[in-house]
Amino acid sequence: MKHVYERNVPMKTRDGVILHADVWRPLEGQAPTLLVRLPYNKEGALLGGGPNVSIPSVIALLNAGYAVVWQDTRGTYASEGSFTPKVNEIEDGQDTVAWILEQGWSDGSVGTYGASYSGMTQWALATTDTPGLGAIAPTNAALNWYTGLWYSQGGALSLSLVTWWNALMYAAEEQRSLQSGEISDPSALLRLGAALMDPLSLNDATPVADLPVHGKGRWFDDWLAHPDHDEYWAAQDWSGLGGSVTVPTLNVAGWYDLYVAESVADYVRVRTEGGSPRARDESRLVVGPWDHISLTGQYPDRFFGLTGAGDLSELHVAFFDQTLRGHAPETPAPRVRLFVMGIDQWRDEEDFPLPDTQYVDYHLHSDGSANTRNGDGTLTREAPAAEGIDEFRYNPRDPVPTAGGALLPALPGLIGPVDQIAVDGRDDVLCYTGPVLTEPVEVTGFVELKVFVSSTAVDTDITAKLVDVFPDGRAINLCDGILRLRYRNSLSQPELMEPGEVYEVTVPMSVTSNVFLPGHRIRLDVSSSNFPHYDRNSNTGGVISSEVLEDMVVADNTVHHGGARPSRLVLPIIER
Repeated sequence: MKHVYERNVPMKTRDGVILHADVWRPLEGQAPTLLVRLPYNKEGALLGGGPNVSIPSVIALLNAGYAVVWQDTRGTYASEGSFTPKVNEIEDGQDTVAWILEQGWSDGSVGTYGASYSGMTQWALATTDTPGLGAIAPTNAALNWYTGLWYSQGGALSLSLVTWWNALMYAAEEQRSLQSGEISDPSALLRLGAALMDPLSLNDATPVADLPVHGKGRWFDDWLAHPDHDEYWAAQDWSGLGGSVTVPTLNVAGWYDLYVAESVADYVRVRTEGGSPRARDESRLVVGPWDHISLTGQYPDRFFGLTGAGDLSELHVAFFDQTLRGHAPETPAPRVRLFVMGIDQWRDEEDFPLPDTQYVDYHLHSDGSANTRNGDGTLTREAPAAEGIDEFRYNPRDPVPTAGGALLPALPGLIGPVDQIAVDGRDDVLCYTGPVLTEPVEVTGFVELKVFVSSTAVDTDITAKLVDVFPDGRAINLCDGILRLRYRNSLSQPELMEPGEVYEVTVPMSVTSNVFLPGHRIRLDVSSSNFPHYDRNSNTGGVISSEVLEDMVVADNTVHHGGARPSRLVLPIIER
């Protein structure tokens, strides 16, 4: 099929705003259309920039016989209006789909694809029963913008992400204003550029609320003003709308992507609650050894092999051929396809969580000195009878630096699998290590830590990290989480602690798939900070984003284990 390319095609929304799109349409006849709506510049993303690098090739989709539409969202790049994250995406998306259906080259069926923000714009359509929408394929995206993005599942601010993303968006806006002559002072753009290029320069006396992205008059200040999951976030939380989704979804994620826990949870929601048999039966999940930007599976401290690299073009074509054209493949596609780390192999599964998952407790214990990788902390399936404690001092002025994980920006040593040698020698990191394995142990699913803790402070954080210790001594992080203890019972109703009182709390640690091979060891690292992935807790119980270092206090934190206080790591074990 031959196509015609049209640049900056205008489309008017219901409130009169003109949005522009690049359109590849058939020269003759009609075709199903695949839509991408993004705020990162439709032309720059096509060249491989921005968070949409982890999506299929436009050329591959055109060769498969599809029309393709890439649209700048309201208030970004070629489109008119003012950009506010998420606010206009339902109506603007619906208007765009309606416009496509009116075109002579449209065959009446529309699918959507794209990563990151472009994934959210797809959920905006799928949860509102948009006429003409036949399927969506969100990559690295989530229905919930609080626990799925700007804040952790345990209520801590995703500091590096919030700073980096806002600098990215505000810098683009400032550049647009300069080009249009609306402003003539480039200093704001220079300051934002500095924040974007060096988002890790956060360990100073500047409160979070006064970072370079502050004062733009819109969403950054709003996000900081709402640290609790209140009405502001409830209005943006679509995770309860799984029953409204009536179209099949192709959910693509990476084990080291910041959205991964919610992306997988969204698949489960549609599979179990979807509003139609097609949504429940034809939705799929694919998770690779990737982060938010890269699908190579290659990192300085861990290489997942040549098969770890992802090419999503064939996957998307097959999905849309089935859901939009009704072309069932000769061999049915697997409902779930996972890259199992450790053995570094792809594996097809019938569903997620895996039906044969067994949740097994691994108990924390020590003789009182679990501090550092050389401490005496142990991790065993047997519950220790004797009670014990491990203590460490958390100083907000010297937080544990981020060493790998699922976050942004995508900088080496900050994102993905990283050797923990940079942090596991600190006295404020407790390491609980299992014995050298003689048989492989597979962990595939959601991970959590149930732990008994006390503190000298009225509020503090507990971090937890699952680590694969290799025979050569490398300690590679798999997944992690953080709990702000004021949110131990509810994200919407914070409760301060009574100093010295012991609390049993649950730290959500995201999701993973890894086989711990013979000769390896399973390890849990516990601390109270992971900075700048998350903002540091001031330990005062106050408004953390407005506090300077002088306001913050030191917390002496204690992990209790054994006996009547069985602190344990809960792992989803697969035995086959």
